[in-house]
Amino acid sequence: MDILLVASAFNSLTQRAYAELSDAGHQVDVVLATHGPDPVRAAVRERRPELIVAPMLKSALPEDVWREHTCLIVHPGPPGDRGPSSLDWAVDGEAGQWGVTVLQAEAGMDAGAVWADEPFAVPDAGKSDLYRNEAADAAMTALHRAVRRYADGDHKPRPQTGDWPEVVWRDYFRQDRRRIDWERDDTRTVLRKLRGADSQPGVLDELHGREVFLHGGHPEDQLRGRPGDLLATRAGAVCRATRDGAVWIPELRPRKNSGDPAPFRRPAATVLASWTAPHTPALPEIPAPLDLPAARRTFADVRYRERGGTGFVSFSFPGGAMSTDQCRRLLAAYRYALTRPTSVVVLGGARDFFSNGIHLNVIEGAPDPGEESWRNLNAMDDVVEAVLRTTDRLVIAALAGNAAAGGAMLALAADEVWCRTGAVLNPHYRRMGLYGSEFWTYTLPRRTGPETARRLTTEALPVSAARGVRLGLVDRLVPAAPGEFAGTVEAMAAEVAAAPGLAGRIAAKAEARHADEAVRPLAEHRRDELARMHAIFFDRHAPYHALRSAFVRKVPAAGTRPLHPGEGR
Repeated sequence: MDILLVASAFNSLTQRAYAELSDAGHQVDVVLATHGPDPVRAAVRERRPELIVAPMLKSALPEDVWREHTCLIVHPGPPGDRGPSSLDWAVDGEAGQWGVTVLQAEAGMDAGAVWADEPFAVPDAGKSDLYRNEAADAAMTALHRAVRRYADGDHKPRPQTGDWPEVVWRDYFRQDRRRIDWERDDTRTVLRKLRGADSQPGVLDELHGREVFLHGGHPEDQLRGRPGDLLATRAGAVCRATRDGAVWIPELRPRKNSGDPAPFRRPAATVLASWTAPHTPALPEIPAPLDLPAARRTFADVRYRERGGTGFVSFSFPGGAMSTDQCRRLLAAYRYALTRPTSVVVLGGARDFFSNGIHLNVIEGAPDPGEESWRNLNAMDDVVEAVLRTTDRLVIAALAGNAAAGGAMLALAADEVWCRTGAVLNPHYRRMGLYGSEFWTYTLPRRTGPETARRLTTEALPVSAARGVRLGLVDRLVPAAPGEFAGTVEAMAAEVAAAPGLAGRIAAKAEARHADEAVRPLAEHRRDELARMHAIFFDRHAPYHALRSAFVRKVPAAGTRPLHPGEGR
């Protein structure tokens, strides 16, 4: 079928819907409804879709569109749940079970007939993590079912009438409900509030006399202090005391003042440092050891552990972005892993993002964004090069979630890429106006062939995990639920480490690396890529700077975004 996706942003769920519906054989296009209803109407007239799907829509579809066309809305709540903040209420209420409903658009918000629904268990995680994982899995299961039913033509969606279902209207989840009372709220309550607003909209609070939004939260099991006091920093996060403990807050976003550019999230310690007077004592930096015991309840974005003959370098950065500092700490952890008596190293976090490459928010907030772009990219290249030059053991990239740009190339530097079935890959840089680095001119053609590599980087379209296998980007699919991914990968890695042919594989890998180096050294790939990127970073008029700023500050994109492979890009 010809399907038109209407979305408020080309976010993770919209990308996944595009990729998976395309895999299913449908012709899929996307229009962004960020500039009112006219671009949506124009896209409908031009493309004449057989079905319209809204995977993530913050505004209502035009009435003339939903009256004349079947429009399916993906609502992140079970049947009967209505309102704009469904997942916020689920996290706030500590719901054990939730659901996703695919319903037909009509005048009443979320009141249309139900084409499909799918329940899911709610983990102890932040809202954005929940949205990209358990909720997204349920959404795609329900959406595929709804699309099949519509294509078959004999299914009648179930009206939400009579006693079915029980209707619950949930208002917009406002800041007054998120407000933290540091004197009275216990740690569990504080964490619930922080995690319910981790990516957006944050929790409005006050620090050093300034209004600021708090983003993300992790428990702390040892540090203590007067409720509300800041206690320490760690890897960009700040620790703040609660009534009965403390929490780590990774990011802050200043509240917007009239006339100022839109503020954006940055590492909390960086924001605080920009406010602090020179004579004010700095908070102590308390790093976490790499081999932090699993029983500890604290914040650590990079860890190392061993199981048998396998070393696990795990990392988890907010939004998947990797700043200069984060890249350097990850590189130190990886180098430590190479000193250990293991034959296999696994890179990746337990769930959510793998990596999205350089940290655009940190770059945007730097005094010289071009210079910080350059520093960040070189630090990212150092990590990728270290992986590529590892010839004495097998390296596995385990992708629990999405990977994009330099983060995707970091994964491709490994000997094997294992990918959870729900992950989406974006192995390109074009939409940020960049040529790209991270040795992509070596790793991407090596896996896909030159022609496919050219197509992936010029079309700049999302790739599902399943299609990644067909293209050569992914070696093994991991059909595990988000909460089961880490355990499944550990069992798979144990099998690889115990396989009798592992020593031969490692020897063959070393020979192949030596042969490739003789044809074209990695240093040449790095030099040529960085030369192209240097020219972009230090050209004030290069599109990258405007595109980066718009992305970071969430300036609405242009109305229509064609994503048909045949249309000129």
